[in-house]
Amino acid sequence: MTEAGFTSFDTMVDKANRLLKDIEEANGWPGERRKQSYAVLRAVLHRLRDRLPVDGAAHFGAQLPTLVRGIYYDGWKPSDTPVKLSGEEFLQRVRDDFPHAVDGGIERVVHTVLEVLERHVSDGEWDHLKSSLPRSLVSVLP
Repeated sequence: MTEAGFTSFDTMVDKANRLLKDIEEANGWPGERRKQSYAVLRAVLHRLRDRLPVDGAAHFGAQLPTLVRGIYYDGWKPSDTPVKLSGEEFLQRVRDDFPHAVDGGIERVVHTVLEVLERHVSDGEWDHLKSSLPRSLVSVLP
């Protein structure tokens, strides 16, 4: 745990690190590949956020751990959303934002990140997220 000297802040850091560690473990990445897990989490969160209607994006963001919520909202322009994307376009945008070569390709990594995110939000919110997306994109979700 990173000690910041402020219990609430330490808890926020721990939750964010747990999510990143879950991504690393789920992808079978040896040791901590924190920069890589952060980069793919950020890319997936931004593509989801930009594809959702503003209300849906805000509801989903509210479910995320506090520090991860900051990553999610970083650079968001609600007036420019939702951005229409097919499943393949979604994956291509993540690929553009995440230039690392990974075993199994970007689709597997995105699916893994989404599985981890699903565990960190309520079932109702995940169902709401899925209902807010077009069928071509729902196929990417776990």
